[in-house]
Order: sequence, then structure tokens, then C-alpha cells
Amino acid sequence: MASNVTETLIGAAVLVAAGGFIAYAAQTTDFGGPGRGDFELTAAFRSAAGVGAGTDVRMSGVKIGTVSGLSLDPQTYQAIATLALNTAVEVPEDSDARILADGLLGGNYVAITPGGSEFMLEDGGQILNTQGSVSLIDLLIAFGTGQDE
Repeated sequence: MASNVTETLIGAAVLVAAGGFIAYAAQTTDFGGPGRGDFELTAAFRSAAGVGAGTDVRMSGVKIGTVSGLSLDPQTYQAIATLALNTAVEVPEDSDARILADGLLGGNYVAITPGGSEFMLEDGGQILNTQGSVSLIDLLIAFGTGQDE
């Protein structure tokens, strides 16, 4: 009988520890997605190579959100990125968004450079000034062949 009680207590402790690990993982990986106090902005890029759902959005090098979706505009053939940003961050309406590489071998991220406007973008707003990703391979080929892109 004492063996059953011991096994039950150990099993309960294992379940509590597993629940703690799951809660920690959900907090550190933004598992909840948008809707946890985030607001969404969109930005249209000529090229969104290397960007997908879950890609970091940074301002001044600090992560302020993630890319929550990526789709193609059938009229303009531009990539439309939906950015889920922390509500504590205000983004001026004349800000710009660029896709930058995180070093030579690192992944890409969306960098928002704040503008000087006193008016802020609201939930559902669009960042109009954008610059798409630059392919390192295309740059090397253009340099090697002497062609302009």
C-alpha cells in the first residue's frame, strides 16, 4: 500500500514538472501568437525571401514582435507581411520596414526604423515605406559579371 502512495506522489511531481516546462516554453517562444495584447500592422515587400511566420520584428535591435503571416497580393505581386507587435511599442506612421540579414550565415528579420511623425499607426495600419530582402548570391553574381541589378 505504501508503494502505491509513493508512486502516485512521484507521478504527480512529474506531471507538475512537465506542466511547468510547457508553460515556460509557451512564454519564451510566443506560442500564443497574436491576440495576447498584440496589434497587427501590414507591410508590402518586393521580395520577402527568408521571412516567414515567426520571424522576428525588431526596432533598434530589440525584438518587438513577430511576423504572423505572409501572403501574395495578386494585383501587385508583392509579398504582404502581417506583423504582430507588442502594444507597448508605438510606431510612427512615417516609419519604414526593411528585411535585413542577421549576419552572413544568420536568418533574416524585419527591422522597423521609426519615423518622426507625431501620429502613430493603429491596429490594422500599413507601413508604406518598405525595402525587401537582398540576396547575397544575386549580389555576388552581379559583382562577378559586372552587371547592374
